[in-house]
Amino acid sequence: MTHAETAARALNLRPAQVAAVAQLLENGATIPFIARYRKEATGELDEVAIAAVRDNLARLAEIDERRAAILRSLEERNLLTDELRTAIDGAATLSALEDLYLPYRPKRRTRAQKARELGLSPLAERLLTGQEDAALRPEQEAAAYIDPAKELPDAETVLSGARDIIAEAVAETPEVRADLRAFFEENVTAASAVIPGKEEAGAKFSDYFDAAEPLADIPGHRLLALLRGEKEGILNVSFRPPRDAAQALVREHFVLGDTAAAQQVAQACDAAYTRLLAPAMEVEARLAAFTRASNEAIAVFVDNLRELLMAPPLGRKAVLALDPGIRTGCKVVALDPQGKLLEDCVVQLSRSDAERRAAADTLLEMGARHAIAAIAVGNGTYGRETLAFVRSLPFPEGTVIVSVSESGASVYSASEVAREEFPDKDVTVRGAVSIGRRLMDPLAELVKLDPKSIGVGQYQHDVDQTHLRRALDDTVLSCVNAVGVDVNTASKQLLTHVSGLGPALAANIVAWRDAHGPFANRKALMDVPRMGPRAFEQSAGFLRIRGGDTPLDASAVHPESYPLVERMAADLQCSVPELLQHPERAKSLDLQRYCSDGVGLPTLRDIVIELARPGRDPRDRFEVFSFDESVHTIDDLTPGMMLPGIVTNVANFGAFVDIGVHQDGLVHVSELRDAFTKDPREVVKVGQTVRVRVLSVDRRRQRISLSMRSGTAAPHRRS
Repeated sequence: MTHAETAARALNLRPAQVAAVAQLLENGATIPFIARYRKEATGELDEVAIAAVRDNLARLAEIDERRAAILRSLEERNLLTDELRTAIDGAATLSALEDLYLPYRPKRRTRAQKARELGLSPLAERLLTGQEDAALRPEQEAAAYIDPAKELPDAETVLSGARDIIAEAVAETPEVRADLRAFFEENVTAASAVIPGKEEAGAKFSDYFDAAEPLADIPGHRLLALLRGEKEGILNVSFRPPRDAAQALVREHFVLGDTAAAQQVAQACDAAYTRLLAPAMEVEARLAAFTRASNEAIAVFVDNLRELLMAPPLGRKAVLALDPGIRTGCKVVALDPQGKLLEDCVVQLSRSDAERRAAADTLLEMGARHAIAAIAVGNGTYGRETLAFVRSLPFPEGTVIVSVSESGASVYSASEVAREEFPDKDVTVRGAVSIGRRLMDPLAELVKLDPKSIGVGQYQHDVDQTHLRRALDDTVLSCVNAVGVDVNTASKQLLTHVSGLGPALAANIVAWRDAHGPFANRKALMDVPRMGPRAFEQSAGFLRIRGGDTPLDASAVHPESYPLVERMAADLQCSVPELLQHPERAKSLDLQRYCSDGVGLPTLRDIVIELARPGRDPRDRFEVFSFDESVHTIDDLTPGMMLPGIVTNVANFGAFVDIGVHQDGLVHVSELRDAFTKDPREVVKVGQTVRVRVLSVDRRRQRISLSMRSGTAAPHRRS
């Protein structure tokens, strides 16, 4: 069976679909490009399915690589038989491969190896084959091997060595390992206990000081918490099934009857389980459970990141941005509609009335001087007070004044990217710029940050970091290309995430733009150094040129399809610009007439949709949100209060909601709605505005419990 067939069966796809994706990926195509512009080849697979094909094929390639390494090792040591080769070639998983290789793997000198060197292999074989012989006396058989010079002073020592040989053989039998692996998967209990003396230091893990739960049932976030407690030296954690049942399963493979020889074999089986199999299977169980929990946590992180990146943008408007501060004052920056820094200063709001009046004058003057349309106030320390102050000022009617998340702004302000953009400004000014730009276009600003610094992950430092990085990179790439990028205004960092570009080409595009001015059309991109035909093919459809000399360049129609649109316009007896102005004309076209070997109805339907709204932004429209003005700190909260809030993070156990008191509250999964909720993501998303009821307030531990159940207004869902 080919890899395409294997992956297709695993993913419930057609082999032809998998083969097409594999070929496109091998040729350098990106997932967004394949999903958007090669629908005919893949049978309209979406980005999720294409990524699954990629990952499945990568896993199969990893197995093949390991298979080849094992075969080379066996051949080099003259251990490879035809039967063993056939078994290895037929192994479908890494576990099956390693089980087959285990008896031949170079290893340190074991107890069984030492016993074999002492000549005890015949005795071990005699015990195994003579189990049904009631007359066989193990002690008598062992007597022939007693030799004090060989450290075999008595029969029990001899039998112990023979059992060591049997135990290793048992532990290296693929069928035993396969059955025991399946048994572990279904019957392991995750048990934890506090390490004596660590009770106070590990108070946050108190729920796990004496806990046990079936591993198959434990939620991913609880498993990661257990493992973190173990890593921090607070908990002892074990993953074992019932011992007697596990040992009985191992015995079933080797023990025949109840003779004296069979009892020796049974002892060897028990030793094989206790000393060799159980530790190995526990490692596998840990890894499998960790992988499951890690994948769950990464899926939550990815969903949260996508919602954050796709948050509604204010758009291109002049913005005044404030980074609140008490001791050092509020940092204020004015940005033009393209996000360019025009002016910066510091105002004091917390020390005296005179300074507050001066601050008011400064803010109003800056607003008038730069025709400010919106004001962004960071939501950090002193953020609510600053927001209230700004809203008290007589800015022109229609001025948007909103609180903006500062999460990650400090990381950006100290980054190489920020130093490159503003080499002569300190970190406080850079942070304020980031706050303002995040209001204008969250996606364009957030791509400058490592996603892990944004604060929407769950146990992000505990999960598989390679998998996390790839998943986050996929998400950023997906979001950037779903929105599209204005090639004449985008930053180098934003262009880096466009399909087919990368850091070097992105830098070349910006350098060419700086040297020659705005691109007049997509074709001009071919003048950029290192922009070859393949990179152009991958990127062109996602790059927008607004106001250029080719109207379709502002749309998501790929240049390879321009002749089709021109043909459509000619058939409708109009020009392409006229067709864009009156896209309803395209509805009368018989799309079947335009089908060819490379272009089918999926692409043609996409073109017609794009003609109706060229370069449309898939993000929602921006809406102003306000916290309850009577609540500013946790001390203002009382149980029963109904408050507006914004979902800041979603985890498997619930959602965190910002209600404007500098400490997010938790809506436990059981409090998200009246109906049973297994996955909080079914109900809420990051950035969603909700109405919550305060259940309880723990001021000492700074914990707020919230509810969205009956008695709480229904949440406003983003479409």
